[in-house]
Amino acid sequence: MSTTFATIPADGTPLRVVVVGAGGMGRAWLRTVDESPLVELAGIVDLDLDAARAAAAALGRTHLPVGAGTARLASDVGAQAVINVTVPAAHHPVTAEALSAGLPVLGEKPVASTVAQGLSLAAAAELSGQLFMVSQSRRYNRQLFEAKRLASSLGSVGIVSAEFFKAPHFGGFRDAMDHPLLLDMAIHQFDMARFLLDADPVSVFCEEYNPAWSWYRGDAGASAIFEMTGGERFVFTGSWCSPGQETSWNGAWRISGEHGTVLWDGDNGPTVESARVSEGVPSGDPGQEIAGSLRDFVAALRTGSTPMGLVHRNIMSLAMVEAAVLSASTGSRVSVDALLEDSYREAILAERDPGALEILKSWPSVRAALSAV
Repeated sequence: MSTTFATIPADGTPLRVVVVGAGGMGRAWLRTVDESPLVELAGIVDLDLDAARAAAAALGRTHLPVGAGTARLASDVGAQAVINVTVPAAHHPVTAEALSAGLPVLGEKPVASTVAQGLSLAAAAELSGQLFMVSQSRRYNRQLFEAKRLASSLGSVGIVSAEFFKAPHFGGFRDAMDHPLLLDMAIHQFDMARFLLDADPVSVFCEEYNPAWSWYRGDAGASAIFEMTGGERFVFTGSWCSPGQETSWNGAWRISGEHGTVLWDGDNGPTVESARVSEGVPSGDPGQEIAGSLRDFVAALRTGSTPMGLVHRNIMSLAMVEAAVLSASTGSRVSVDALLEDSYREAILAERDPGALEILKSWPSVRAALSAV
């Protein structure tokens, strides 16, 4: 693929970045950025300046610049890129502001609160000519890459399944969400399935449920069957209120094909039983979770390589979540193309940037626009 975004060639110095968001996940990112030789932390943005100062102090950098405005602080400190670790509701405005200011963005998942907002950000990235990459951190896992390599010995794959059973007592907003498992967690497994299959969703049938003992207000359990573009089925079953014999946070996986099966428990190396020898090349090292995502982002900016979380490609992972929620709410099978077209109409009606609106209207179809880059 040709480069579709501006690059920042290496000049022997780390990439200067500002991190937006000083909450729990923001602090995890701040530690990762502070420890990486690839980037230099130039400042912290948060509407709560005391939280930003406390996060800087936790790093031992009490004099680090802080501010409430992304573009302004980035300009003041000479930042070259933005890492957006805000809550999902702020993903669209923060990323749009940064792109408009000519700054590439690495954003936490999901791409935005809705698919419609994600489409708006894809158009904003095209308009600005800047990279917007979504950090799907669980893709950056050596064992996941190895499972994909081993699956090359299976011939045609028919079914990929993921089981996810945990019992976390988070407290706070997750306990009050309408769809806590689907909206806050399942996007990881949905995105990993797209990676394993090199395929996108066609349709889904999903049911949600909430056991009597659940401490969540919304449904903490779900089962979903996706048809994928290669004809495969991806089956997800999960619960956030299932204590005992818990799975990995990555889930427990089975990849079933015409010549055998790959199993991966999410924490240890995958295994294969197949009539054929794996044909894939050695898996390589994608890095681990957010550190791997950060490395991919910097490599893309330095060389023009295509990162795994390029916004146009990542939107389909959020589409899987929205389609599953809609299916569970209506009790019917949901077409992903229909959802994409509804989201596209919503994006056009809501778009306030004339340039981004013109780009949206130029797309021949949503799926074509998302797969063209």
